[in-house]
Amino acid sequence: MTALNTATPVRDWVTHHPQTARVLEELQIDYCCGGDKSLANACEKQGLDANVVTSRLNDAIAQTVDTAQPEWTKSSPSELCDHIVTTHHAFLRQELPRLTQIVEKVARVHGTNHPELDDLRSVYAELRAELEPHMMKEEQVLFPAIQQLEQAASAFRFPFGTVANPIRMMEHEHDHAGDALKRIRELTADFTAPDDACNTYHVMLDGLQNLEADLHQHIHKENNILFPMAQRLETAGSPA
Repeated sequence: MTALNTATPVRDWVTHHPQTARVLEELQIDYCCGGDKSLANACEKQGLDANVVTSRLNDAIAQTVDTAQPEWTKSSPSELCDHIVTTHHAFLRQELPRLTQIVEKVARVHGTNHPELDDLRSVYAELRAELEPHMMKEEQVLFPAIQQLEQAASAFRFPFGTVANPIRMMEHEHDHAGDALKRIRELTADFTAPDDACNTYHVMLDGLQNLEADLHQHIHKENNILFPMAQRLETAGSPA
């Protein structure tokens, strides 16, 4: 594998060393939707020293333990599809409704003193409204198509044409989700509780921060690993 450095796209750090995601999350460096930027460019955008960040990333790699996430580039597309459904989609199906109730309650109780909570409620509701059908489209259309490509002995044609078409739609929706996550972070002051926050307020912020971290991993695995795999499969099976 090519050595990773400041010129390496951010996504490649996480693709080959998933444990680096924690450092990037902490530094608010986007490795999913904006993962095509070099580490140097991403650091410059955040006002960070790229050499210091590189050192932290290499430290995280050196401290890898056996429980670190697998390197998904070594898995088959079908295995990655199954992992996304059983891990990330399952997480969203549990957390989205739970957080809806909590966000609604906090906005209702604290909205007078914190008017930004009305915007938070709206942004979160829109995010959930897009994510739920998004998961269904992946599970019912895109992922089965990817698995068919993997199993096909010859060129395979879909009713929707090339697999790039649903992938393009999913990536567009990922961009929307990424924008919503950034807005949620802004509205919560980087998930910082105000002085008058109750326990439920703290639970809401913790849940939203966990949602952000999981979605970043989720989108990264699709945009930067699974979707390129699928497009390579289709290209390899296309007639000359």
